Amino acid sequence: MLARTHGQFDACEDAVQEALLEASLQWPSRFPDNPRAWLMAVASRRLVDMWRSDSARRAREERVAAMDLQAGSVPEADDTLTLMFLCCHPALSAPSQLALTLRAVGGLTTAEIASAFLVPEATMGQRISRAKQAIQKEGATFSMPPVSERKARLGVVLHVLYLIFNEGYAASSGASLQREELTTEAIRVTRLLVAVAPRELEATGLLALMLLTDSRRAARALPDGTPVPLAEQDRSLWNRQQIQEGIALLSSVLGRGAAGPYQLQAAIAAVHAEAASDKETDWPQILALYTVLEAVSPSPVVRLNRAVAVAMVQGPAAGLEMLAGLDLALGRTHRLDAVRGHLLEMCGSYAEARAAYLSAAKKTGSLPERRYLMGKVGRMDGH
Repeated sequence: MLARTHGQFDACEDAVQEALLEASLQWPSRFPDNPRAWLMAVASRRLVDMWRSDSARRAREERVAAMDLQAGSVPEADDTLTLMFLCCHPALSAPSQLALTLRAVGGLTTAEIASAFLVPEATMGQRISRAKQAIQKEGATFSMPPVSERKARLGVVLHVLYLIFNEGYAASSGASLQREELTTEAIRVTRLLVAVAPRELEATGLLALMLLTDSRRAARALPDGTPVPLAEQDRSLWNRQQIQEGIALLSSVLGRGAAGPYQLQAAIAAVHAEAASDKETDWPQILALYTVLEAVSPSPVVRLNRAVAVAMVQGPAAGLEMLAGLDLALGRTHRLDAVRGHLLEMCGSYAEARAAYLSAAKKTGSLPERRYLMGKVGRMDGH
């Protein structure tokens, strides 16, 4: 809303951050009747304060005064999608579009975004800064792009929502295993996207994937925060309503065209959701879906997940063979070592599994994940 009224996206972002900081200090003792209007008024004042120190102070103050927004006139429209499409401006490279949207819309830190992209934090900080400058240089307006341009930007918007959801579902750092505010927001905005673009099959597929994955939330951790692997989760805690909606959404798009990566991932999640227990999971079907997914959208992470499916169907030794060559792409993350440790443990190679678990524990920034992995290290010592 601020960018639509005043322009200057970068300055508006700073002003909103200042308003949110002020809200965190004042709202605990005095919550406003209209939080949205309060934030808008404070952010607008912060913009005025910033512009007063500029050499063009008088002209800009006149502009702000002319566009002054009264508290009662704050629109209730949701501008999240508009902001996402703005950040996905064609003047930016795809990686820059993703990074800027995750920062400006998703609220992820530079470190979290760098972790998702497997690059150093300093590199990501420079990328985001350059993206903001490019948006300003292009003079982009705060409005939805023409229909002809939306298609080109849609893929990046979907990818951003996917990454925001993933960061919420499995936080890359901090004391919590999950960040419910991120998964909830990702699902909410994806619903908005499906509403405005009902014919975009991958948008519906992504929403189905989110709902099916998020349905496990209550079973993913013990009361003390310790992660519970999928195979050991109490499936009675899974959200059946989300599962039913996710499967219905998936059924509505499958067969209407070539299945994209989000539809395929949703199909994999549906196979897990439909199994009454881990033993009843149809792993051959999951392996077949991962094989198609790797052909459609190859990536180191997809290959890592496919290796697990191969291990469940053909044995852990076959899964371990598939991990060869992934160290270059995934060696900086804990996931590769964690999977390697799991497969080595299945093979009975406890000393090697211990070393892999210990390496994974050292690499993760998530405290619950680290405790879980160190617990696995301790159990390997008992063999």
